[in-house]
Amino acid sequence: MNYPNGKKNTFVHEKTSAAHRGMELEKEINMTNSRYLADDTAVIHKKPTPVTIVKVDYPMRSAAKITEAYFKLPSTTDYNGIYKGKYIDFEAKECASKTSFPIKSIHQHQMVHLDAVARHGAIAFVIVRFTNLDETYYVNAGDMTGYVRNTDRSSIPYEWFREHGILIPYNYIKPVDYLKIVDELYFKETVNE
Repeated sequence: MNYPNGKKNTFVHEKTSAAHRGMELEKEINMTNSRYLADDTAVIHKKPTPVTIVKVDYPMRSAAKITEAYFKLPSTTDYNGIYKGKYIDFEAKECASKTSFPIKSIHQHQMVHLDAVARHGAIAFVIVRFTNLDETYYVNAGDMTGYVRNTDRSSIPYEWFREHGILIPYNYIKPVDYLKIVDELYFKETVNE
C-alpha cells in the first residue's frame, strides 16, 4: 500500500518472500517492542548473539570488515525485559510448514533456559509464526518444553498450537502485541479494572 505522495506505508503487513521470512517476525517484534518502550509500557529488547571476532580486514582506513567470527557459546533466547515488575523472557520462531513446527527449531539449551527462568518466577513463552498461514501464536514455555520432552515426534502438529497456544492478532501499531496476552494470563485484575 502506498500513500498519495508515493511513499510506502511501512506498517502494512505484507507477505514476504521465502528469502526474508526468517526476519519478518523479528522485525515485527522489534517494532512492537519499540512501541512498548515509546509508550513506557515495558522495556523488552532483543538480546545480542555473543560472538568472538577472529579476523578483521581494513579495506579502507575508516571501514573495518569482519571476515571471520564464531559464536562464543549457545545463545539463550531472543528477547528479555521487564513488564509490570515481572521479568519476561521469550524465544521467537518462524515456520514455513502449514502442518507442523519442527522440534529441531527450538534448541535444548533454549528449553533448559526457559524452564529455569520460569522456575524462578519469570513470564516465559515462545512466539511461533506459521508464515504460510500468516498466524502467530503465543505458547507458554512450559507447555512447549513439556510437549517436546514427552514426544517421539520430530515436529509439533499445527493443531497442537491451535489447542495450546493463543493466536496473536495482527495490528498496525503493534504487529505482535503479545503483552495483551500476558495481561490476560498474568494480570487479569489489572485488565478488568
